[in-house]
Amino acid sequence: MHDTTPQTAAGKVLWHFAMSLDGFVAGPNHEMDWMTGYSFRPGLHEEYISTTGAVLGGRDGWDVVDDARPYGGAWQGPIFVLTHHPEDATPAADVTFLDCDPAEAVRIGLAAAAGKNLEVFSPTIGRQLLDLGLIDEIDLHLVPVLLGDGKRLYHNPGGTPVRLHRVGPDGPTSTVNVRYRPA
Repeated sequence: MHDTTPQTAAGKVLWHFAMSLDGFVAGPNHEMDWMTGYSFRPGLHEEYISTTGAVLGGRDGWDVVDDARPYGGAWQGPIFVLTHHPEDATPAADVTFLDCDPAEAVRIGLAAAAGKNLEVFSPTIGRQLLDLGLIDEIDLHLVPVLLGDGKRLYHNPGGTPVRLHRVGPDGPTSTVNVRYRPA
């Protein structure tokens, strides 16, 4: 996967994750330390910082990150955390806890994003939004590691396959080919 197309702020709902080759976006307890030591395309980090207007996440992930800001704290803006229990959430600057359906959370997040992208940082919410037809793009960065356990990007046992079209210069149904050796 070598997409060098710069991100653009277009007010889209972007489900965005770094993902292990076996489909995990976080460790079993939402750990993200498995990503250290890997390099991403130069300038990628800055593109997301400049094109993200708001972030939508879930309560389980929020409780683990303990008010950590996206992109190592380099991004500042409104964060919305979707939860059934906002009353017991720990308040934080620029964080709004929402108790509503996912579609309403997207409406609120896009309004706050002010023409920039709403990034979805939750596998569960992303799946729900995908089912509702509210995900504009899925942006994945495949990290050459096998975690074996953790939070899957997409977990929908018994569901039907979701077909995707690739964004970029190749055909929309072309596959992405990667080859690695164990380190």
